[in-house]
Amino acid sequence: MTILPTRTFNDDFLNPFRQRGDSAADAVIESVAKSQGHEGLGKLMQYLGDMDNLDYTQQPIEIQEFLKKNQDLPTFADVAKMKQAVIFFKKYEQLIPLILACYSLPYCYAAADGAQVLWLSQRIKNDTLKRLEETGQFVFEIMQERDWNNGRNAIKILKIRLMHAAVRYFTQQYPQWNRAWGLPINQEDMAGTNLAFSYIVIKGLRKLGTVAHASDEEAFLHFWNVVGFLLGVEEALLPQNLREAFHIDQRIAQRQFKTSEAGRGLTQALIHVFRQQWKEDSILQNLIIAQMRLFLSHPVADLLAIPKPSLEQEVVKWGNKTSIFKLFFLTLSRRLSAY
Repeated sequence: MTILPTRTFNDDFLNPFRQRGDSAADAVIESVAKSQGHEGLGKLMQYLGDMDNLDYTQQPIEIQEFLKKNQDLPTFADVAKMKQAVIFFKKYEQLIPLILACYSLPYCYAAADGAQVLWLSQRIKNDTLKRLEETGQFVFEIMQERDWNNGRNAIKILKIRLMHAAVRYFTQQYPQWNRAWGLPINQEDMAGTNLAFSYIVIKGLRKLGTVAHASDEEAFLHFWNVVGFLLGVEEALLPQNLREAFHIDQRIAQRQFKTSEAGRGLTQALIHVFRQQWKEDSILQNLIIAQMRLFLSHPVADLLAIPKPSLEQEVVKWGNKTSIFKLFFLTLSRRLSAY
């Protein structure tokens, strides 16, 4: 991986990335749109959203060529570290789904300009449970070592990359899209999302009291750098170690985290799903909301309008020491990982 002379991630460095998408994937989508129109692009999006169908031989030639060309792992990929990351994931696979649902997703929603894409698409707002299912399915599937060996994971990731390009293509045409937000699904937002699945998961595990070896955390970060590269994130935005991850995460948060209708709406839709899952148990509802606040920190939770359960810190501290709270965590994690 190319090492930049400085890794300060200041505004001068990050600003241009808000106007950059994924030129290779964008060119493919534009070509399909030009040759087959919106109807053909709609059919393509149905294929891209179907993670069970990895056969691309019947797709437009541009899609076939893109998927063939981009399957190789980046030159910086370390297979040994990736295997180590899979072992690390399996060790904590009952906690990581909880972190993704209660920390990573709302953390992304706090980035107000980037959240506009999800808000305008309506799908996340109106079908939040399905979003959780898809997220859980994707994460657990790419953590299967055999599917790296047989190439299936690369195709799954590249399909998501093309889906992002298609969403970028359509979103730019929305009259509601404000160019001041940057390009839809731009490089800075993609980098922040990748951090939500890597560094934020590591932070979440630490907040839950786990004690992991630094080399395992570094391996997990490396694994997601490989995934991020395949998703089209430019190498310059992939942190080369945990210290860099800390700095770029802090800088993106300082730049992008602010209150917005989109962020609050998406978060309320997520909370609604949790409440529906435990609609007959107000105690468990309060526990999950309290844990969300403690994961995110109070300032971030406030800008997302996450409710404040009574005595939230005391409830969670007590709950962490009781079997009912641990059972609640395991129940939620098993539901998500089952997807």
